[in-house]
Amino acid sequence: MSPEELANLAHLRRARDLIDRQYAQPLDVPAMARHALMSPAHFSRRFRAAYGETPYSYLMTRRIERAMALLRGGMSVTDACMAVGCTSLGSFSSRFTELVGETPSAYRSREHHAVAAMPACVAKVHTRPTRNTPSRIEEAGAAAAA
Repeated sequence: MSPEELANLAHLRRARDLIDRQYAQPLDVPAMARHALMSPAHFSRRFRAAYGETPYSYLMTRRIERAMALLRGGMSVTDACMAVGCTSLGSFSSRFTELVGETPSAYRSREHHAVAAMPACVAKVHTRPTRNTPSRIEEAGAAAAA
């Protein structure tokens, strides 16, 4: 890997860390690109090549991931939506359903015993949302309960 490619990866990592830290703040691609010292178009292409998804998709996945934890804790859907930086409940619910495979209300209302019984660092890895599939740990918990 060339020194330039390594430098680009370091800049992309800085932008990804910004998203991870400030997911609840208003972030757009130009702001993320400035943090990575790149133009918005170049940043979007490089980010997708490095991480397999667009910067905005990564941001929304992080927001949904955090919202899942808040909903498991009993927070209302509207409050969780606003707490993670989403301004539209409809858009939040649509993206949540797309990533998690069920509505935020349905997710909040069901039991999450398997997640509660494990360390937070393990729960975070196993409950990370992926497109249209329930989390692996919750599938295992449901299978064990049956």
